[in-house]
Amino acid sequence: MNRFKNLAFAGLAVLPNPALPVTGTPVTLSEIQDRITQIAQFLIVVSLVVAVIFIIWGGIRWMTARGDQKKADDAKTQIKHGIYGATVILAVGVILQTLAGLVTRSFFG
Repeated sequence: MNRFKNLAFAGLAVLPNPALPVTGTPVTLSEIQDRITQIAQFLIVVSLVVAVIFIIWGGIRWMTARGDQKKADDAKTQIKHGIYGATVILAVGVILQTLAGLVTRSFFG
């Protein structure tokens, strides 16, 4: 048993110094900020498109209700929810822009 323990430690002694596993330039904080900004803008645009589609679909449902009050009320509710969603998305966009300006210290100057 002792012979195997010594053999294991002897194998570790002959390992060469490992090379750096990654080459290239390091990622900077401005690159990370740019990626986060791009992702946030993409998500905001996609969310707004979905909200507009939701509003349009509610309008189509309202027009095709043909006097059925229940369908018309459901369509009105869908339009209201689409407007609420678009408002929340735009508010989140404004909050993100404000926070980004405060964090990068470019908001006040």
